[in-house]
Amino acid sequence: MGKRGSKAPSSVTEIGAVRKNWRNRLSIALAFPNSYQVGMSNLGFQTVYHLFNSFDHVVCERVFSPVQGAPESVESKQALSVFDVIAFSLSFENDYPNILSMLHAGGVPLRSDKRDASHPLVIAGGVGCFMNPEPLAIFFDAFILGEAEPVIDHLVESLDLEKSREQVLKDYAANVPGAYVPSFYQPEYKEDGTLLSMKPDPGAPETIERVFVKDVDQAPAVTKIYTEDTTFDNTCLVEVSRGCPHGCRFCTVGYIYRPVRFRSEKVLLDCLDQGLEHTRKIGLMGAAVSDLPCLDELCRRGEATEAVLSFSSFRANNMSEDLVKSLARGKVKTATLAPEAGSQRMRDVIKKNITEQDILDAAQILVEAGIPNLKLYFMVGLPTETKEDVEEIVALTKRIKHRFLKASQPIGRIGTIHISLNSFVPKPFTPFQWAPMDDVKTLKQKIKQVKNGLARVANVTVAADVPRWAFIQALIARGDRRVGEILELAHKNNGNWPQTLKQTPINPDFYVTRQRSPEEVFPWDFIDNRTRKQFLLNEYNRALALE
Repeated sequence: MGKRGSKAPSSVTEIGAVRKNWRNRLSIALAFPNSYQVGMSNLGFQTVYHLFNSFDHVVCERVFSPVQGAPESVESKQALSVFDVIAFSLSFENDYPNILSMLHAGGVPLRSDKRDASHPLVIAGGVGCFMNPEPLAIFFDAFILGEAEPVIDHLVESLDLEKSREQVLKDYAANVPGAYVPSFYQPEYKEDGTLLSMKPDPGAPETIERVFVKDVDQAPAVTKIYTEDTTFDNTCLVEVSRGCPHGCRFCTVGYIYRPVRFRSEKVLLDCLDQGLEHTRKIGLMGAAVSDLPCLDELCRRGEATEAVLSFSSFRANNMSEDLVKSLARGKVKTATLAPEAGSQRMRDVIKKNITEQDILDAAQILVEAGIPNLKLYFMVGLPTETKEDVEEIVALTKRIKHRFLKASQPIGRIGTIHISLNSFVPKPFTPFQWAPMDDVKTLKQKIKQVKNGLARVANVTVAADVPRWAFIQALIARGDRRVGEILELAHKNNGNWPQTLKQTPINPDFYVTRQRSPEEVFPWDFIDNRTRKQFLLNEYNRALALE
């Protein structure tokens, strides 16, 4: 972690990239702190790229994290340091160390207070920012907290580089909805190390409202650049919704993207038609694709146009006949279900709202439709979890395997059940933001328990994440501004995290494995994400009470 990436492969052909003359234009490097392949698989990244380039006086070029050497733009091979603005798109905490590597290799001072008028303005947006920007606060001049579409005009207007750096930031904070300038806020701490308050400078608001698109039909998100070198391989991605109506207690999407918004049938059919001009493969993206009111209509349009539809997610208790037919017609080899927990008790704790019968029935329906393989997502380390709950992951998998085999016999072919086992990481703006995370040793033991329990079960494979990296993810996700110093030390140590965690005077367990008190002020409390903190606390208490 912290040294991944690549330049855009020279052999890859792109359709839809924008190339402009730089003369008399505001130059923006849209930076993604991971590889070209990962970045170009991100629909939000592509959307912002084309939003910036929709302004005639702006030239926006893409920059990704290189394996070695200095980062440079895909379009014109320009160095990072020559741009007027560097705008990072941030989605995953584990990519954050790459930000420092890119700035350093690009000749840009890491800390914002070390930059002057000769350096680019460094800003960031994306879901990582409006969950918790504080661990990155010392490195960025400004953030956008929320969705990009409603603020992009204000953002571009505020970037008047004829003004001083300080005045640009003041204008940015005053005129851009969702703008957060860290240097205008000073954290104050209690003696026990917890946060007392975020003290704003005169004129800066105490809270910043997360901005969002009220009518997503006005902001369709669909693939603009087609390339073979992505996770989805020349697939047109179409965002069908934002948010999720289910409110699982561990998941940020159900809370930070409120209210849930679905695009209309007309807009989605238009997006599908746009995609079919380039490819037969259409990927429907969203946290709750199977809840989309017009999903059956999209599936039927896909069948009529011989499009191959794929789906980012669907729930075990919400699988229509048209959805299953569409999966089968697209010759999907592996379908994914997310039980999350093995026991019904744990699924109730996390408010998953699906039963074991739902899961078994879904597995049978998928196999009978001719989809040979299943992928199942589980978590270990959830609040109140016992050894018996972990053992239920093994038991449920075996029961799914039994139903899987029974459904496979008439087909005459037996596929594989792939288990993806992930360590639970408490996230901001969820009911579990007060919960401690299991330590690395405990997580390893739970993963071993599942692997041993399924080791001799034929046609079942288990892949688990690395608890050490889940620990780092939690440190960044729930950290305050002081965690930025740990990130900086990790950069100096060339990504050696064991050495970093030994050397740092800041106790990482304080952020990761500590139970938070109900009264604690969180580093992200200054963000108004449209969900009351007391509501989240009530949900946490209901979870602990097994409701």
